[in-house]
Amino acid sequence: MMDDKNCNYTEASLCSCGPGCCDVPENSEFEKRRIIIDFLYLDLNVCTRCQGTDASLEEALAEVSKVLEATGIEVVVNKINVITKELAIKHKFISSPTIRINGRDIQMEIKESLCESCGDLCGDEVDCRVWVYRGKEYTIPPKAMIIDVILQKIYGGNQDEFTVIQNYVIPQNLKNFYNVITCKK
Repeated sequence: MMDDKNCNYTEASLCSCGPGCCDVPENSEFEKRRIIIDFLYLDLNVCTRCQGTDASLEEALAEVSKVLEATGIEVVVNKINVITKELAIKHKFISSPTIRINGRDIQMEIKESLCESCGDLCGDEVDCRVWVYRGKEYTIPPKAMIIDVILQKIYGGNQDEFTVIQNYVIPQNLKNFYNVITCKK
């Protein structure tokens, strides 16, 4: 047991509530951290994988939002419809759908499979992303996967698990998609 006479703390120094609480001044050094989540997709009207990923991301953020808010973390979500080859190049788009946190893809490797709904959209065969989580493959990322990655990004974890795109070349699969979509217009 500690002797209070030997401790150099005040009640305010033990408070973790934030500015304006427990005598911590409003202008204290309580600084918000920010994470930026980019959700890149081909289509939210027809593509079931894009729709499911959007819903899974929303559910994950709803579940983790109280923790993020309590720890002073601001979340910015950018939903980016990558509708042209130029946008794909600008955003270094590898596969649809994609979720990036602070510019890093949350999936280590890119796996794809035939996506019937995107094929219906453009009238040709299109492969879309397959998410791998805990050894299983999913066409829609599980909510738990997204939460795991957000928390890893914020609280340390293994940063090597995030993919950074270095020398980007638009994949042939996306070139074909954009060529067909452009011809249909």
